[in-house]
Amino acid sequence: MSLDLEAIAQKAVDAALAAGAGDAEAFVEEGVEREIRVYDGNVESLTDAASRGVGVRAFLDGRAGYAYGTDLGEEGIAAVARAAYGAAQVADSNPDEGLPEEPGSAEVGALRSPEVAGWSTERKVEIALAAERAARAHPKVSQVEQVVYSDVDGRRALASSRGFAGSFEASVVWAYASAFAGEGSDLMTGLGLGLGRGPDAIDPEAVGGEAAERAAALAGARQVPSRRCPVVLDAFVAASFLGFIGAMLSADAVQRGRSLFADREGEEIAAAELRLADDGTVSDGLATAPFDGEGCARRRVPLVEGGRLLTFLFDSRTARHAGRATTASAERSSYRSPPAVGTSNLVVQPGDASLEELVQRAGDGLYVTDVAGLHSGVNPISGTFSVGASGRLIEGGELAAPVREITIASDLVTMLRSVDAVGSATRWVPFSGSVKTAPLLLGEMTVSGS
Repeated sequence: MSLDLEAIAQKAVDAALAAGAGDAEAFVEEGVEREIRVYDGNVESLTDAASRGVGVRAFLDGRAGYAYGTDLGEEGIAAVARAAYGAAQVADSNPDEGLPEEPGSAEVGALRSPEVAGWSTERKVEIALAAERAARAHPKVSQVEQVVYSDVDGRRALASSRGFAGSFEASVVWAYASAFAGEGSDLMTGLGLGLGRGPDAIDPEAVGGEAAERAAALAGARQVPSRRCPVVLDAFVAASFLGFIGAMLSADAVQRGRSLFADREGEEIAAAELRLADDGTVSDGLATAPFDGEGCARRRVPLVEGGRLLTFLFDSRTARHAGRATTASAERSSYRSPPAVGTSNLVVQPGDASLEELVQRAGDGLYVTDVAGLHSGVNPISGTFSVGASGRLIEGGELAAPVREITIASDLVTMLRSVDAVGSATRWVPFSGSVKTAPLLLGEMTVSGS
């Protein structure tokens, strides 16, 4: 029989209060993760991992303690609750600690596909094998490095001493392929990606075909002379930059002095063409949920509109510190850690230009399809960055020769202000959190090459 996660969460809250906590919260989850890797027509590895556990936050006179465990029996729950209370007793006092004042839950619809559990292992293996076949079928592909199918199927519940109780179930499925074109030192790679709620949402031929096409487009890439020129970022690259920017819009990063946006709320930081929001309720978002990691109703939070930075992302602790209201931005990685401020689904409002039109508008420039070293190459305080890149030249408004071993450099605010147009075709990219974006046309950027 399936466990009643809400009841378990409430038992943990009651146990923490009985131990002496003034307030308490319990987070319970259970789930199954599967990963299938194939190579050269065979299954290279197949792993199934089931997990379940409870995490308890206990509060006592401005002090907070956290503990977790995997025993969801009566004594196991009680032991975790006592440990959380014990941690609170020896913690430093912080007047900002505590549960949210107005917990709640949003209507988000079904987040789980029954196909995750309904499909056999053999059918899921075939997704990966079909993606590999599609990649290998391209005449320019010399090798397929890896093809992976993965899914997560789980349930989460939260209860608190402020009267909140809620639970939901969700699934996510993704598949990706990495293909090579060329030989030896000229080897170039391309990635294909597909994702959805269930395995039926994955088109393996599209995943493998995208990996092959992206690799083949870079075959024979060479370094080019340095220049300043318009740059088109494809959706993968745009998502990587936006995910990094989203992390710096966390109120925790701002309050710790670790964000270049710390004193820029209300200021113009971007071109009017770029509209960015954090939306924890969008139906197909990978991080969508009815409530955040501490029981506040998810919502859409506009971040950048009309070129201006409208707000930061707050959980209840950072909101109290700033004298603000939470934006329901408390994130949970698992029951093993307490909630922390973060993005849910970062969503860019699409524009009205196709990729071809963005390239035409660029004239003579660069189309960037891959960057390397982003997280080590960006200074979060100044926003300056210099990262390795590869892609295609743009000549006369058309894609031209492939390029490699170049560097693009700027600072994040200048980059945001130089957005001339946003593409019309958006896609979810899970590399830097959950980001939905389209390609971006930047008016000018420094490109360093030979």
